Amino acid sequence: MGKRRSTPVRRAAATAYHRKIWPWVAVVAVGIVLLIAARAMRSTSATTEQSSPVSNARAPVHEMPASSQFLPTVENKARPAGPAPEGMVWIPGGEFSMSAQDPPDRNDTVGMQATADSRPVHRAYVDGFWMDATEVTNEQFARFVKATGYVTFAERTPRAEDFSGAPAENLIAGSVVFSPPDHAVPLNDHFQWWSFVNRASWRHPLGPRSSIAAQDRLPVVHVAYEDAVAYAQWAGKRLPTEAEWEFAARGGLSGNVFPWGNEFKKNGHWMANTHQGHFPDRDTGADAFTGIGPAAQFPPNGYGLYDVGGNVWEWVSDWYRPDYYAKLAATGIVARNPKGPAVPFDPDEPGEKKRVHRGGSFLCTDEYCSRYMVGTRGKGEITTGTNHLGFRCVKAPAGD
Repeated sequence: MGKRRSTPVRRAAATAYHRKIWPWVAVVAVGIVLLIAARAMRSTSATTEQSSPVSNARAPVHEMPASSQFLPTVENKARPAGPAPEGMVWIPGGEFSMSAQDPPDRNDTVGMQATADSRPVHRAYVDGFWMDATEVTNEQFARFVKATGYVTFAERTPRAEDFSGAPAENLIAGSVVFSPPDHAVPLNDHFQWWSFVNRASWRHPLGPRSSIAAQDRLPVVHVAYEDAVAYAQWAGKRLPTEAEWEFAARGGLSGNVFPWGNEFKKNGHWMANTHQGHFPDRDTGADAFTGIGPAAQFPPNGYGLYDVGGNVWEWVSDWYRPDYYAKLAATGIVARNPKGPAVPFDPDEPGEKKRVHRGGSFLCTDEYCSRYMVGTRGKGEITTGTNHLGFRCVKAPAGD
């Protein structure tokens, strides 16, 4: 596939929105100059879920260990009564060291950059909870849409009254799609491999001529933050906090680079759906996939969770700030059930409201993005989805 070229208007809009960020960040819907601003104003869920910048008010005080190294995870022993909710596994919760470990090769510049906003190591505690064993699939999301008539952000046609002076031809629903070039390109311009595609959505992940027919087990994609929240509420669940997600993804291991250990391939076997070959133009599919794959195609982690590294990024509920971990560590106590900062801030784009992404995707590679490493963090503007971004849900045990 050749690279897709933007019009000057679209390219200017996209450049203003996504200056100096990594390609794993959800790219702007480049056809409308003010689309992100309008969508943010219309996003109700994202503006009402603010939380404490450190820990909740009821949290008991624990002394923070002086060491900045990873310490053992201390799991809770209690288990909930009754059977597991369908498709969910029990995450015991407890106290753990939260942060990203250095990549196996300290000379790995890409890997070291991926850890920059996930330092320092600090102790956190989370209560036990149920978690979806896999990312929410097309089949599950379709049931939600059928039951509620919900229309996702990517499917909504922008209204002319929201965009004074915008050409009518630009008022088209759509989303952002990975569009690899057919040749090697410099890695300092992610517009070489991302395109806004008219009418791309969860139903049509690569554009209007694509379909999810016979793809029930693939993770649903092109979901904005409010779409994920709407599904979770319908299902009687919620999105995980960043601390809950990391505790669960570690599977009881402490300080390991990946959810399965410290080697990218375990006993010679691929452990996640990532990008092999030359990024972004050639994925060899050595792990059996050249793009998104069905859920649960690789071994689960220690808690029975699939695809917490690679395949698709996952929304979590925390606002994004690169200095949040430093603020937690500076309190000198173990953060108990931390819910993220009260307000978002990304120094690369101070005006954009971003939530945290976790887990990496099928596009992650040590050539450009190593965020399949378990402690690393992504970030995304709350109204923007892509074809490598999904989510999974959590639920408190009965009686909580």
